[in-house]
Amino acid sequence: MRILIVEDDAVLLDGLQVGLRLAGFSPESVATIDDARGALAAGRFDALVLDLMLPDGSGLDLLAELRAARDPVPVLLLTARDRPADKVRGLDLGADDYLGKPFELTELAARLRALGRRPAAMTETQPAWNGVTLDLACMLALRGGTPIQLSPREFSVLRALMARPRAILSKNQLEEQLYGWQEEIDSNAVEVHVHKLRAKLGHGFIETVRGAGYRLAEPQ
Repeated sequence: MRILIVEDDAVLLDGLQVGLRLAGFSPESVATIDDARGALAAGRFDALVLDLMLPDGSGLDLLAELRAARDPVPVLLLTARDRPADKVRGLDLGADDYLGKPFELTELAARLRALGRRPAAMTETQPAWNGVTLDLACMLALRGGTPIQLSPREFSVLRALMARPRAILSKNQLEEQLYGWQEEIDSNAVEVHVHKLRAKLGHGFIETVRGAGYRLAEPQ
């Protein structure tokens, strides 16, 4: 899951990024509402971890903007405020979950995985195609119950393709799954990961659509 963290506490932010990356997420971070708007405009995220008290305003203002624009991105509010009234306001504005500080990183990771399994997050818990199944909760690929060893980025590419198995995904769309919006992109990264996936899943598992991108081949 590609996660955007909006948090201005540098120490907490560093811990969140390291911990979520170790838990199998792809976290990106910003410290202000304005930067969050830029990040959200630049690419798609699977969930948003949003602090309420930010240097340029309240995270609830950003939440209200997203919901007014009918943006369905799951939002988990993260704040030191633990009063019931604050929780109610955030949930009424469209937040999907709420976690008060201090918290355990394992609980945050579990809550984000739960958000990823909701229908609004446009994903199944175990999508399957042509004999291959993905266990999204455990980040495993399996064929006939046997695990297939994939790197985190190979898994991200395969997950994106299996989420829309008959759709053609462009190179740019797949790059969004591999890189943060501020990271430098390797020019041939998508091609390299697709090549490795074909070696592990079979050359015909992923099709190249010339000039358009990639899609999963129809089962034989």
